[in-house]
Amino acid sequence: MRYTAEALLTQLGYTINESVLAQMQRIIKNTKGFDVIEKHIVQLNDALKPFQAYIAMSNSVDYLKIKNESDPQSLEKVDEMIHDWSKKYKIDIKKVDGKETYYILGYKS
Repeated sequence: MRYTAEALLTQLGYTINESVLAQMQRIIKNTKGFDVIEKHIVQLNDALKPFQAYIAMSNSVDYLKIKNESDPQSLEKVDEMIHDWSKKYKIDIKKVDGKETYYILGYKS
């Protein structure tokens, strides 16, 4: 299933406006193999919600980011979920120094 930028924004909980739509279009263009991984992004976001973790647009770079804001007891479990997801679907992620945040860089071909 292919998501439009609007549909993806809705799935991630964003209110759509011109600025947000333009940013999502830049993210899609900037993320290697986005068409291959987009459905996995939505699935991970749904799996993370119960743990107060989620996928969002980065404010500083044109990538999606995974934010792990779970309680201290769940941090490690959520981190493991993120890494397992990355390995399973061959998705390149990069941890932000000093934060429980990862950038989704794209598909590892």
